[in-house]
Amino acid sequence: MNRLTMQKWAALVTVAFLTAWGVAHARNTTEHFPLADVLAMPEAKAKLDPGIKIYLKGQSHPQVDKQLGEGVTNQKTDSAARSDEHACRWAALDALIGLQRGAKAKGANAVVNVVSYYKKVTFESPTDYECHAGAMVADIVFKGQLAEVAE
Repeated sequence: MNRLTMQKWAALVTVAFLTAWGVAHARNTTEHFPLADVLAMPEAKAKLDPGIKIYLKGQSHPQVDKQLGEGVTNQKTDSAARSDEHACRWAALDALIGLQRGAKAKGANAVVNVVSYYKKVTFESPTDYECHAGAMVADIVFKGQLAEVAE
């Protein structure tokens, strides 16, 4: 094989490898999981503020006495070498912490009507959240109304 042919062969193999690599890392799988599984994690019990309740849209909640704006949080977590469900749970926990942080800053004691809001597309469920899992990152976006609710 002459030198020019070897260079073309090496270039072709490189392009094929990079194309396959890009396709493998471009995965964006939409998953739906129960929020109850996140809330049951020991880490959730330790990190979430029990004084700021979270209610998914469609869940019953106490009467809203005062609306204090909207909260949006976008959290990503490393998903390499983790199952989608495991990575999504961690991203969801971080997103819930972000919603609570925003609620606390506004003086709210709840976040109501929480929906998944990935790329500004709403997913509503009274039990589940939406997660987008890739080869390297799991991504969660939550949006909800910050509120003072009756206790």
